[in-house]
Amino acid sequence: MIHPDTTLRWISEDKGFGIFATKRIPKGTLTFVQDDLDIRLSPDNELLKKPHYMKIVEKYSYINCDGEFVISWDHGKFMNHCCFSNTITTGFGFEVAVDDIEAGKEVTDDYGVFTISHVMNITCSKPGCRKILSHSEFDGLAPGWDARIRSSLDFYQKVDQPLAVFLDDGTKSSLDRFLTDSAFYIPVSNQKPGFSKKDLGTNL
Repeated sequence: MIHPDTTLRWISEDKGFGIFATKRIPKGTLTFVQDDLDIRLSPDNELLKKPHYMKIVEKYSYINCDGEFVISWDHGKFMNHCCFSNTITTGFGFEVAVDDIEAGKEVTDDYGVFTISHVMNITCSKPGCRKILSHSEFDGLAPGWDARIRSSLDFYQKVDQPLAVFLDDGTKSSLDRFLTDSAFYIPVSNQKPGFSKKDLGTNL
């Protein structure tokens, strides 16, 4: 589920739709959580063997830490990539604002966090754009993502969290544990398929 203070807006023929803030979303705010209304497809789902469905899945889904393809039921599936994104997907599974996002600004994520199985060409229209996304980049970029996430979570308890109620019990427990003791931070590397949510809450 995407943050309620967002809307879908057409950008261009080249870029398509994007998500924009309708009100200021402060740093440290949950911007997206996987909830029970989302569509989850296991890697062996028969639909993934059909090219016309796989084309849709590849465009609108992300891969969670259990290796499932997840398609958001709301406009969260239209969030665009930026190499200098203002939200990042965390090792806990939710996305958090790593900068203050002012009203009218596009809400973006870094697709590099998702362990894509192929090279993806990108154009984020920012100086220093990486141009391609590849699984091989993950380990080099992860420390920077983790640093930005840790910094943003310092503000978690100081801002409104309309999406917190949608966190599943395991994720909420892990987050509460980290907020009590920063040693229990879960790094973005735990978004790699194979890391199950049953492991959340352990000191990694």
